[in-house]
Amino acid sequence: MLTGTDLLNQVKAMGEASKSEIVKACGYVSQKKDGGERLNFTAFYEALLEAKGVGLGIGGGTGKGGRKLSYKAVVQGNGNLLVGKAYTAMLDLQTGDEFTIKLSAKKGITLIPQGAEEEAEGEDVTAE
Repeated sequence: MLTGTDLLNQVKAMGEASKSEIVKACGYVSQKKDGGERLNFTAFYEALLEAKGVGLGIGGGTGKGGRKLSYKAVVQGNGNLLVGKAYTAMLDLQTGDEFTIKLSAKKGITLIPQGAEEEAEGEDVTAE
């Protein structure tokens, strides 16, 4: 995926091309489970704004209304454990994405995207 000056130059060079063609040419494409392509417009536009010097604070640990994310989850009264929209947006998760649930002996839960290899065990991906 192109970023910075390379991204700006590619967009400028494509002139009157369609938005889809520009997003694809800049590398903002991922594979769907059915083998089709998904154009990642949000990631493209965020990178484009960043390249133009406009920082949105995306991925910086802020949620709805600019609140700082706690990186904690609480089991609700009905037993559900909710992961909020701000976290799924940060990971660019889409409706229908599936995960394997791995449980550890220390009451830990790891979600692994279907078809992905498990990351090195013990790797912490949360913010402190």
